[in-house]
Amino acid sequence: MNKSVVCASVLALGLAAFGAAQERREGQGKAPAVPGPTPRLADGKVDFGGKGVWAPIWVLDWADKKYVEKAVDVPFTDWGLKVFQERRANDSKDDPEGYCLPPGVPRYTGTPYPFEFLQLRDRVVILYEGASHMYRQIFMDGRKHTAPDRLNPTWLGESIGSWEGNDTLVVDTVGFNGRTWLDYVGHPTSENLHVVEKFRRPDYLTLQYEATIEDSKTFSKPWKISMPLYRHVEPNAQLLEYKCPEFAEEVLYG
Repeated sequence: MNKSVVCASVLALGLAAFGAAQERREGQGKAPAVPGPTPRLADGKVDFGGKGVWAPIWVLDWADKKYVEKAVDVPFTDWGLKVFQERRANDSKDDPEGYCLPPGVPRYTGTPYPFEFLQLRDRVVILYEGASHMYRQIFMDGRKHTAPDRLNPTWLGESIGSWEGNDTLVVDTVGFNGRTWLDYVGHPTSENLHVVEKFRRPDYLTLQYEATIEDSKTFSKPWKISMPLYRHVEPNAQLLEYKCPEFAEEVLYG
């Protein structure tokens, strides 16, 4: 088959799949009318689970006020700006998420697919529906980060969690492999990436998300993003099976 025909078919199928996902989550990004109180566990800590799923919007650019609460003038280093400009010039053709590779942190919170929290005694697990359909472990047993010379760099890094009072889950993550992009427009990362996230649930249907991004190779100083996400609790609001086909032949004939 002609290569241009294959590419066009893949694009059409991808847009159709994305459209279906968006239709299923119609209304995401809009605050519910009657949210209800924040649910809590027996020890008083916020319960991020329960009926339904957290449904984020599709964040194309973490620095754009269209997607986050405040626009950011990203403080690039010379290297970071060069890489970002190259990705903008070629329309993000090498975006690893387009090859079914894990979006990483904080990008997973900005994909247009829901996720769910499982709060266990010694860890919090986040299950993600979209992209590479992965899970993330956040260790809550008081451990420290692995020494840098013993870290095994990964797509999602090593996440250590703690609580600020009973209301805010703080997640400190290092140990990234430097292969992820922060978003679709191509804000880059390196193995120096360090992300500190804060999750709050101010009411039953709202998740307030904040992330501070630090990467000495890519950015001259840390920068912060924040946005609300909303919970879908309708009867069919659950994580679904998701398949990310990397190759055109699999899309067309699989």
